[in-house]
Amino acid sequence: MKIYIGNDHTAIEMKKILKAHLENNKFEVIDLGNNDGKSSNYAEYGIEVGRAVTKDKGSLGIVICGSGIGISIAANKVNGARAALVYETQAAHLARQHNNANIVALGARFIANEKAIEIVDEFLNTSFEGGRHEERVKTLDNANG
Repeated sequence: MKIYIGNDHTAIEMKKILKAHLENNKFEVIDLGNNDGKSSNYAEYGIEVGRAVTKDKGSLGIVICGSGIGISIAANKVNGARAALVYETQAAHLARQHNNANIVALGARFIANEKAIEIVDEFLNTSFEGGRHEERVKTLDNANG
């Protein structure tokens, strides 16, 4: 599976750890984030990951900024992107199972790197349940129309 990852300057360390973990587990990781540590605009990275994930069906995304808030808002501006800001593994599970989230957003200032790995693993290993949630997700996808 292909994973697009984007981050601002506050999240380089977390991104590197997640990227290594994912590559060690045979995921193809496309790094769209900040790597030089210079102050950067989280919105640009969120939008870029949102666009990549919505164009590349079957892929998923990870976006990371200081709180996860701004970058998740940015990703959600892309039609078809469903970015969920997650701080706990159960929320990651529900974001995929009930909301068919295709991007997980993390806050590097609030989540330990080991916890971030657990959250991402749960997100990637959970499938959309469908059923009663299908109509709700369609409503989300058609909100910009």
